[in-house]
Parts: sequence; structure tokens; C-alpha cells
Amino acid sequence: MDELRVACETVAARARSVRIDHAAIPPYAASLVAPLTAATAQSTDPAPAGLDSEGIAGFWLTLDSINFGSGWFPTLRKRDGRSGYNTVALAWREHHVAHGPLTPAQLGDLDAAAVAALLGQDPDHELMALYALSLNDLGARLRDAGGVTAAIEAADGSAIAFARRLGSWDCFADVSHYDRAMVPFLKRAQIAAADLHRAGSARFTDLDRLTMFADNLVPHVLRLDGVLLLEPGLAARIESEQLIEHDSREEIELRACALHAVELIVTTLQRAGAPATAAEVDQLLWNRGQHPRYKAVPRHRSRCTAY
Repeated sequence: MDELRVACETVAARARSVRIDHAAIPPYAASLVAPLTAATAQSTDPAPAGLDSEGIAGFWLTLDSINFGSGWFPTLRKRDGRSGYNTVALAWREHHVAHGPLTPAQLGDLDAAAVAALLGQDPDHELMALYALSLNDLGARLRDAGGVTAAIEAADGSAIAFARRLGSWDCFADVSHYDRAMVPFLKRAQIAAADLHRAGSARFTDLDRLTMFADNLVPHVLRLDGVLLLEPGLAARIESEQLIEHDSREEIELRACALHAVELIVTTLQRAGAPATAAEVDQLLWNRGQHPRYKAVPRHRSRCTAY
């Protein structure tokens, strides 16, 4: 993912609406040492019980293929005060508990109505059709690859190779362009590699080369924590809950500056003798974003399939 790191550093240097407070990086990195140490003892949420290794891998890969839609989440029916993502993830988990994993053929047959029924949502909601298209594409790709396990094995132990392959599929595509330069965020493709490794479905040897998983929550946390500084007009639009257009300069700057800031944090930690990876910092900050302080202030919303 070095090309992504370089691209985000370039965006950060040219950005007009988002700026990194470089002076804030050292004390902020120092404040993360203890939380990161505590977080190493935590594992990812477990897959539904009773699944074999192929089923566990299929659960995470299918869930990550629909791990998007944050721009629409305020319009979803929420479960017991849960977030949009947790509402979708819980319904997906319940389906796997009750019915087992979906085969590539079943993924290919899903339509918006079937996805809506599975997730407990309105079949006319725009997101249901987008989820169905993503799952359809994943089903076709897995059929051609010979199944989930075969797709993982084809990466030959490399999370980067796996993420790049997923990123070439429509169901995981996530590349932006800034001043005609390519910014291959590949957010969901990268998080799928991390999820599969955490679940024990893959053994990748280069997880440290993954970047932050660029979404709209970690930039929000970094903003409220004083690491990212926003142009007042952009901040006002976000806080008034206006949609920020996907692939606009502002939206790319929000994602790219957050990613570069995390890289600076990781470098600072490593130089201080506190080993950390971008994926670990991302998970810590994403979990921090679930706290009331961060939920009390609107984050940026963009309607897209990237995150």
C-alpha cells in the first residue's frame, strides 16, 4: 500500500479544506500507548458458532462486501439504539446462525427485496439494491476463484496481495482521483484482510503494511481530538449534516489527511519504541468513535459504496 501512503501524503500537502496539526502528533501518539497496549488483548468479534473454516471466512468476506453505506445510515431502521453498521452486522450474523453461510450461487441470486428481508429494512431503500449488487458480484468472483479459501490461498500469505485482488472486484472497488492523481484507498478490501486474519481464516505475514481503513469515523475522531483542523465552512456543513459529495476534493482530503495523520502517529510510536501498526491505531480510534462524546457531534456523510 505504499502508493496509497504516498498519494495521501501528497493530498495532505495540497489540501485546502483539511489540515494536520503536526505539533499535535507527538503528544497524541504518546496518549495512545496505554490504550494500544490494552487493545492487544482484545480479539475481533467472533463469527457465528458452528461454522467451519470456509464458513467463517465467508461470513467475514460477505459482511465486509456490504460494509458501506454510512451516508445512508441515519435513514436505516436501527436495532436497540445500535449504529447503522452494527444493525447490519447483527442481522447478518443472525442469518448465519439460523441458516449458515450463503453459497456463491445464493449470493448471485439475491435482489434488493431479499437483502432487505434479511436485514429487516425497507426493500425500496436505495442501499438494499447496492448491497444486492455487491453480494451478486462477490458471488460471481468467488465462483470463479473456486471459493473463499481458494481466494485467500491465492494471496500466498500476503494481506496486500489479497486486498489488491479484492480491490479489483466491483464489490470492493474504492479508488478516488485528486488533481488527476489516483488515490487507491481500498478501505473495505484492506479491512477484509485484517478481519480474516483476526478470525484465524488467513495467516498474512504483512499486516503491518496495511494502512488505516479510510472511512468517515476516524477522521471525525481525529478532528475532535485536535489532530485534524477543518476549514470553517466545511466544518459548518458537516455539523449541519449536509452531505459531502463522494470524490469531491473535500471528501478525499478528509480521508487522505486522516490516513496520513495515522501514518505519522505510527511512525512516532515506533520511533519511541512502542510498536504499532496503522490497522491497530485505526481499530483503537474507530472504537473510540463509539463513545458518546464523538456521537454527539455529526461526522461527515457521503453516499457511496466506499465506506
